[in-house]
Formats: sequence, structure tokens, C-alpha cells
Amino acid sequence: MAEVTKESASAEEQDEASEAQIAVHWREEESYQPPAGFKEQANANDQAILESFAAERFPDSFVEYAELLTWDRKWDTVLDTSSPPFFKWFVGGRLNACANCVDRHLETRADKNALIWVPEPEDAEIQEITYAELHRRVNEFAALVQDFSGLQAGDRITFHMPMVPELPVSMLACARLGVVHSEVFGGFSGAACGQRMADAKSTVLVTIDTYYRNGTLIDHKVKADEAIEEARKEGIEVEKVLVWRRIPGEYHSESPMVEGRDFFVDELLEKYSGQQVEPVSLSATDTLFLMYTSGTTGRPKGAQHAVGGYLAYVTGTSKYYQDIHPDDTYWCFADIGWITGHSYIVYGPLALGTASVMYEGVPTYPDPGRPWRIAEKLGVNIFHTAPTTIRMLRKLGPDEPAKYDYHFKTMTTVGEPIEPDVWRWYYTVVGKGEAAITDTWWMTETGGFLGSTLPGLQPMKPGSCGPAALGIQLVIYDENGEEIRRGSGKAGYICVRNPWPGRMLTVWGQDQRFIDTYYARFNKDSSSKDWRDWPFMCGDGAVEAQDGYFRILGRIDDVINVAGHRLGTKELESAAIEVEEVAEAAAVPVVDEIRGKIVEMYIALKPGYEASDEVAQKVSQTIVKDIGAIARPKNVWIVPDMPKTRSGKIMRRVIAGISNFADVGDTSTLANPEVVDSIREQVQSEKRARGDVPQDLSAKEKDEIAAFGSGSE
Repeated sequence: MAEVTKESASAEEQDEASEAQIAVHWREEESYQPPAGFKEQANANDQAILESFAAERFPDSFVEYAELLTWDRKWDTVLDTSSPPFFKWFVGGRLNACANCVDRHLETRADKNALIWVPEPEDAEIQEITYAELHRRVNEFAALVQDFSGLQAGDRITFHMPMVPELPVSMLACARLGVVHSEVFGGFSGAACGQRMADAKSTVLVTIDTYYRNGTLIDHKVKADEAIEEARKEGIEVEKVLVWRRIPGEYHSESPMVEGRDFFVDELLEKYSGQQVEPVSLSATDTLFLMYTSGTTGRPKGAQHAVGGYLAYVTGTSKYYQDIHPDDTYWCFADIGWITGHSYIVYGPLALGTASVMYEGVPTYPDPGRPWRIAEKLGVNIFHTAPTTIRMLRKLGPDEPAKYDYHFKTMTTVGEPIEPDVWRWYYTVVGKGEAAITDTWWMTETGGFLGSTLPGLQPMKPGSCGPAALGIQLVIYDENGEEIRRGSGKAGYICVRNPWPGRMLTVWGQDQRFIDTYYARFNKDSSSKDWRDWPFMCGDGAVEAQDGYFRILGRIDDVINVAGHRLGTKELESAAIEVEEVAEAAAVPVVDEIRGKIVEMYIALKPGYEASDEVAQKVSQTIVKDIGAIARPKNVWIVPDMPKTRSGKIMRRVIAGISNFADVGDTSTLANPEVVDSIREQVQSEKRARGDVPQDLSAKEKDEIAAFGSGSE
């Protein structure tokens, strides 16, 4: 419960560090070479692959990814750039995503596992679903969707589902029909689901009665009523709600089934037992799914992904960056409700014919050794998760991995930059020094990886995702749109010069928003038909080292402007986490009359450490040492826990609201809402006692606080 207050840095101290120096405070880390034995079996183990994807071979280089798929008809044009920025890949080609992920493996891998589902209760039976069994389940649900729901190619359907095998079954069934699926993360509220249904004009909702989380059976169907009411407010009437049951034959939701609207899927499936549905041959440029980006303000953006380009890109990157072989047991410890789950639990791995592991629950249930027991039991050899999960497991079970006999050949990190100190724990303790790490950078809109190291060819560097992915041409621009040269030490806006197959087609129903959000900032000629004039703005700050490796500095929105110096939250948090006692850190802006904004840090400690002024002082001193006096936090608050979403991300806007005595916004999606009041009492009572209450915030300042950190949630 300690906090430390520091006086403002002097003007002389402020001048000691330039904005660029602050932005890139991470020192150059030691490189780690891929394990010697890994390269021999790696899918990408020949330097020639780098030449085949060189810029001068664009766009034909991406044909290599497309040829990993089975096409009903090959394409006429690799890339159509006639209407920028609405680029289209593999035009004239026809294929079906479900057939590529299921049917084409039946001849050689019918009896091999496609999905391995691990329920959260540890004594529950693990489901091993072979490709033959997946084919049966997918066909039966496709028959139901087509006949009972009356949906056909181009129609939209919404899923609001947790991590149960019925979710990928439902997705693949719709992909089989050409029905556009939109999965809403199960942790989102019913209202959030309803908003997305209304935007997609979806009239069928697929949900489940309950699921397990932290050992408790959670009522999920109750959210369906809220979703339907929200959609109705926006003019969309939901006609059918298809309800899977978590425990076969038993209904555990307190939400009553509405006659004529709600139907149990297991009962409906009896009519379609054994039925097969021919996969619909779709144009490569048809829409496969919508994935809505989350945020705190504005209408959600539906990233619209195409069948051909998207599937080719996630299959190629799964093969070369995840190093997936058909006989691997691959576990992406993420949620299908996010793009990572779509690309790297379902479509990419299944297109390659591997066994993809799904886990229902939280990483630390019933204890932080659970992931490693699963890995040992199933013989997992590829592991893929987010820094959030890695930090949680490091905090609660730093010695657990050593207790279990599992062996990973590759480990991926995804979702946000990983701090070097956490990277080293991941490498030495989780990976036992045996695995290559792929630190990937990308986002919902890009479909697949944009930056990472090829695990068999390129050295790993903690704190850096690595070079551009194969075929991707990355560039960093300054505020004026001028290119920042490699090795200059200056940070800027990272963009992609060229189109690539995994990129979204557009924002669903909002073409102008697509242009305004991703292209207008650095497009110098809106009438140009040359793709080179249309760099894609990713929304992240970054710096490029002399060796061509990129450091991602966090979302542009997650920047704290202190007296004209732009401080990235990730840099502040990475410095704080270097302190031995600190498990998690979050930096937030506080409105200041003199400097515009100042920094406050929130930290949570590792088990066994006590909150003290000494720990708070160490955090402050480390930030000054690593970044400069301008970055010295005014306060360091040591809290019992951070407010987090169900996916484990720290809700920075909530603590920013607390620090600024402002509205904390909607906390309905928090996994631990009870911590908000305790943090508010701790922080605001201390500030009031010191007379440190900010003046009334302007409307603009309130909006900035409410939106802060939205890119990290």
C-alpha cells in the first residue's frame, strides 16, 4: 500500500533526454541463436526463402503461401490493385476454407487428432477429436444452419461462445456454407454482442448455456437476452438463438428458453445425424468472417477478412513461423474470440493438418502448474501465448515449469511487446533453453504476423519482435510522413508499404472509415492507383535498429505526453518490471497544470514480497535510470492486483480514471471488478489527504482519459 511522491524534474533535467532517446530506452539486448537441433527439422531452414520473398519478387512471392492450399480453381490475377486501398488477392480463384481445414486431410489423416479439447475441471475427460470426427460434426451443424436457420452464402451469423469445441465446429460449418461468421469474445457483455450483431445485420445467434471458469460453472445464456435487446434497439430483430449445452442433456442457465426463438442444438442435430453438405466453392475475395475490434469509444470496427488471401496467409505463417508439421501437437493458449484464435488455433493449424489444443479455462486453475501438466500429458511441442499470461504464470508459479517433463521446440508470444526480463524467464524456465521463441507483432486487421524472426534462421533478441515477416515491407514514418532511417535511434509510426494477403478487405459497411483509419494519415495522393502510395498505418509506435529488427513501443494512443516528451507506456512498464519485487506494472497519465500530463505507476508485487516505500522508490529510480528524469513518476502505487479483462489485459483506462478522479467507465467485462473500489479508496484517499486533487477536467481531457489504453484491451 506504499506510494512515493517526487518533485517535478527541473528544466535542465528535462533537457537531458530527447524525445527519441526516451522512446527507445531499451538497451540493445544480447541475441540468442536458435537451438542447434531445431534448424535441421525447421520448415524454413534455408536462407533461399528470404530471397524468394524479397521486395522485388512482390506480389508473386505470396503464391508460395497460396499453393499450400487446395483450390477448386486457380486464380487469374495474384493481386488486383486497380481500386486502392481495396486490394484483392488471388482474383478468379475459387476454394472453400472448411474443405482445406477438414476434408482434404481425410485421405491421409482421418484417424489423427484435429482438435484436443481440455476442459477446465482437471478430473473431466479430455476430448480428442479426429479429422474424421470433426468432419462429421461440422457437416451435421452445417446441415442444421442451412436447413433450420435458412442461411446461405453471404449471410451473417454471430457466435458468442467460450473455449469449447463447439465453437470451431460452428465456425467451420459456416465456412463450409459461405455463411460469414462473427465470433464475439465470450467474456464480453451481452450488450457488446448485441452491438456487433446489429452492425453485421445478423439475425441468428449461436451461444451456450454455461462454461467453467475458475472452477465455477458460469451462466452464459443469460447474456443472450441482453444481446437481443441491444440489437433490437438498433433495428435488428434476432430470429433464432441456437444454444449448445456445456453438459450434454443438462441445462444450467437461469435464463429461460424462449419458445419459438431459442433452440437446443443437440436436440436439433438429431434430425441431421449423418448428413453431409457439399462445401460451397467460393471466390477467393468472398468474406470468410468478421472480427470486431474492441475499444472504449465509437462504433466497433468489423474487420472483414477474405477466404483466399486470409487462409493462404495464416497457413503460410503457421508453417514457417510456428514451424507446424502435421505430426506436431500444437497449443495456442489464447481465445478463439480474438484474431489470434481464429488464425492460429483454427484456420492456420488445421489447414496444415496438425493437432490443435484448446483449453477451456484460466491458466492458473487450480494452480499455476496447470499449463505445464497439460503440456506434459498431451506431449505438446509448440506453445503459443501472450505476455499477459506469461507474466501471470511467472508471478504465481515461477518454479512450476521445472516440475514437469514437457519439451517445446518453439514458443510464440503474441498480443503486445514482451519485456526483456519476462522474455528471459520464458526462454530459460518455460522453454528450458531448448525452444526457439517467435515474438510476433500483428493485429486483428492484418490477419497474421507482420514482424517476427523465422525460428530456424534468425537470432532472437529480447524486447524486439525481429525483422519484417516474409513478404512484408515495413517502414517507420515521422510526424511529417518522412521515412526514419534504420539505426537512427528515432521512433515513429510503423506502417506497411505493400499490400499482403492476410490484410482485411475493409471495415464492414464502412469503406470510408477503413481509408480514414488506416490509410489517410500517410497517403499523399488519394487519386493514385499505385499501391506504393498507400502505406497501411498500423497504429503502433516503433523504432528500427541497425540490424533491421523492430521494437514495438505500444499503441500510439498509449503515449503520455509530459512537457512535450512522448513517453510510451510499454517503456515505462518495462523499466518498472526490472525491479525484482515487481510482477506487473501499468503506467497512466494524470492531468497536470504545469506539464500537461505526468506519469503515475501502478505495480503489483510477486508473492512473498511486502509493499513498502523502498520498493516504490526502487521503481521510480529504475525508470529514471532507464529513461530519464523527465519520466520520473509522481506517484508509484503498490496495489494488491490490477483491474483486468477476462482475457487478462490490464484495464489502464480504469486506473487512469481513478488517478484523475474521473469516471472509470464500464467495468462489466472485468474479471475482478472488486479491486476497483479498493484501489480507488487507497489512491484517492491518499491524494485527498495531500490536497492533490486535480481541477475539473475539460471535456477533451475526460475523453483522453476514457480512451487511454483502449488499444491494449
